[in-house]
Amino acid sequence: MSSDMTLYWGSGSIPCWRVMICLVEKELSDYNSKLVSFEKKEQKSDEVMKINPRGQVPAFKHGDVVVNESMAICLYLENTFKNQGTQLLPDDPSQQALVLQRFMETQNIMDKAKALFFHRFRTKQEDWDQGYVGEKIKALAEELPLWENYLSQYGEGSFITGKDFTLADASLVPALAYLMRMKLPMKERFPCLASYYERVSDRPSVQSGWPPHWKDTPGYDYLKDV
Repeated sequence: MSSDMTLYWGSGSIPCWRVMICLVEKELSDYNSKLVSFEKKEQKSDEVMKINPRGQVPAFKHGDVVVNESMAICLYLENTFKNQGTQLLPDDPSQQALVLQRFMETQNIMDKAKALFFHRFRTKQEDWDQGYVGEKIKALAEELPLWENYLSQYGEGSFITGKDFTLADASLVPALAYLMRMKLPMKERFPCLASYYERVSDRPSVQSGWPPHWKDTPGYDYLKDV
């Protein structure tokens, strides 16, 4: 069924990873997987640009249907294959609204973490703008307790919106993995998030999209002081 699907993706891209999780959860694992090299700028190749003129990944095609934004791809997969695999969006309107809210909220984590990471990565340590760094550390430090509280409402063994794995989890787990790779002291600071991450990161769909280069290279300690 998924042999007419093609996904262009890049290793370490959190948006790509969330799509890969949804594909596996929807039992669509035999899609055509096209790994592009960011180092070689393959996302700007003619092959990708024909599908996504922005030259970005994920770039997704299903038959004649092209969808490129990761959250749109996830919603497309859930709506097109609603009765197959894991139901990632509940039927109840209020619960559906909660899932979609958390799904979209995860971008706040990535926006705040990446702002700090890229400043430190692209600038020599002696040139770090300590005012900017302090501002971004504060922003991320204020963001994560919200998620700690969301999880604490449901108790041990729950997912981010309750008892079921949903689109929100498909987006949250890669974001947490990114934080962990940047050495965020999650276990010490956010025990509910840490417990959730340890449990859900072992899920087959999450493991299937784990960035290949992460397995062979260390991360950075850019978030150790958050």
